[in-house]
Amino acid sequence: MYKSTIHACYIGNLVGALVTNLSPLLFVVLMEDFSLSFEQVGRLVLINFFTQIVADLGFSKPVDRYGIRPFITLGHFLVFLGFITFAFAPRLVPDNPYIGIMIATVIFSCGGGLLELLLSAIVQAVPGDAKAAAMSLFHSFYAWGFIAVVVVTTFMLEIIGQENWYFIFLLWAVVPLLNFFNFLRVPLAPQVPDRHRTSTKVLTTTPFFILIVAGIALGGAAEVTMSQWTSAYAEITLGLSKKMGDLLGLCLFAGLLGLGRVLYGTFGKNIDVWKVMFWGSLLAAVCYLVAALSPLPIVSLIACAGCGLGVALLWPGSVTQAAQRFPLGGASMFAILAAGGDTGAAVGPWLVGLVADVVPHNFSLRPLSVGMLVGALYPIAMMVCLLFIRRIMRKETHLS
Repeated sequence: MYKSTIHACYIGNLVGALVTNLSPLLFVVLMEDFSLSFEQVGRLVLINFFTQIVADLGFSKPVDRYGIRPFITLGHFLVFLGFITFAFAPRLVPDNPYIGIMIATVIFSCGGGLLELLLSAIVQAVPGDAKAAAMSLFHSFYAWGFIAVVVVTTFMLEIIGQENWYFIFLLWAVVPLLNFFNFLRVPLAPQVPDRHRTSTKVLTTTPFFILIVAGIALGGAAEVTMSQWTSAYAEITLGLSKKMGDLLGLCLFAGLLGLGRVLYGTFGKNIDVWKVMFWGSLLAAVCYLVAALSPLPIVSLIACAGCGLGVALLWPGSVTQAAQRFPLGGASMFAILAAGGDTGAAVGPWLVGLVADVVPHNFSLRPLSVGMLVGALYPIAMMVCLLFIRRIMRKETHLS
């Protein structure tokens, strides 16, 4: 009955990948066309994630009150509208195109925040067993969308030329528009009635949930830091070509990210998600360290890509653990989780860049290599967080 709903959610996660990754692929083009600084294009990333956090938290109560369908369709329409606005920003604000670009970023990021808030809740509400496996498979479509964005956008730039970059936004705008119509008709499983819903106060005062939010923030930081910095790290520090960094490093990272989620989604029904997250965190930490310290550029690039497998379950696994523990959490719970993940995704890469900026020129390691060492702290801290979570779980099992 809900097969079409799940498929629409898969496409929705692809749209989420567009929201996060499309404009960064065009940053160099935008800098050249509109004389933007590094800070100005970097500000677009902060605007993106900050807007998603605001949307996550701001829409949770209205969603619980009025239902999911009005807001999941609104989310897709806002992404469509934001992409169209981005494409025409130079014509809408000819005196200062950057203002139009920022406005467009706010619009599609608000839509992306709604999708992040609601898609997981929709999948979790669908009747059936093996929620962890289903959630993992659902999240894998973010990775496939990530790869599609990189490959198709790179291919389109080669065909139409960088001066026609706005056609790329017009092309990708078709995807959220089509899924907008999908969500007008697909069946949605009943959500948790308000009178049965676990209150936000209970969630935010429970040590288990606090640790889960901390964990999803660290998982988001570990995942997005590597995905955001791999291309620049390969080109600036490792001395490899941009094409190799993007297609071998970044696409392989996304491929392994998706593969890890598909494997767990297919075979993980009887596998403890906590164990996969713990050992994945260890693998991610090792990959960060190898990427930072290996004297061989190709080994460092492979380590960057391999990190995708390590971080694969950190975000969806956190959502699954929260949903298993608080099945009546409702949209407010998913909003807090999404905001936690977005906070890690925003702060993690920024902190790596900040550290790289202050590394002395005579230091033994290159600036971004030191940044990668900082990135290793995220999965290490995730392991510590997971150990505390397991301690609480064992204590509760003993008491019961």
